[in-house]
Amino acid sequence: MNQFLKSVGILAPTPEEQVKKWRAAIRTQERELDKQIRGIDAEEAKVRKNIKAAAKRNDAQSCKVLAKEMVRSRKAKDRLHTSKAQLNSLQMQLQQQLAAAKIAGSLKQSTDIMKLVNNLIKLPEIHKTMQEMGMEMMKAGIISEMMDDAIDALDEDGIEEEADKEVENVLFELTDGLLGQAGSVGATLEKQKVAAPIANDEEDEMEQRLAALRAE
Repeated sequence: MNQFLKSVGILAPTPEEQVKKWRAAIRTQERELDKQIRGIDAEEAKVRKNIKAAAKRNDAQSCKVLAKEMVRSRKAKDRLHTSKAQLNSLQMQLQQQLAAAKIAGSLKQSTDIMKLVNNLIKLPEIHKTMQEMGMEMMKAGIISEMMDDAIDALDEDGIEEEADKEVENVLFELTDGLLGQAGSVGATLEKQKVAAPIANDEEDEMEQRLAALRAE
């Protein structure tokens, strides 16, 4: 009977039941982030292979476009790793809350948990789950407020410079250090006989797959 009353919202769950539910949801999100990170890793390896192929045929334009996609993907992956660390911290904070609740009889408000939840809500990949969890935590009295629904866009600062650096690294690797040590990518490649850039279906597909992974 108690379980039915809790399911329809008449009887509130115990602190232990509530924390168990939240921690299970957090573990699910951690697994999802791991899956996305692995997917980005696999696509990055393919893009790097395509950058090498474009460099060998002196296609500076394709090199730069693909390198930008790789840099954006790395930024997205770094953000996912940061969010995983924050989810882990949230798990530990909830465990501490539960230990205290066994003595006090109820969950207490926590500014640390509120900061973590508000940071995690900004991540598009887990926004919906964290928003729902935040509402439940407000109802339980653990946090006092949530930020608005603003979602962080991927930081585009430094994309051009990092893309140049990535192509230079590829050139350095391909030529045993003869090219890519200094100077701009365009100048390095254009010193050689550069053919007119040709659209490459495989490269276009790779860009789309990387963009899809970042958007999941």
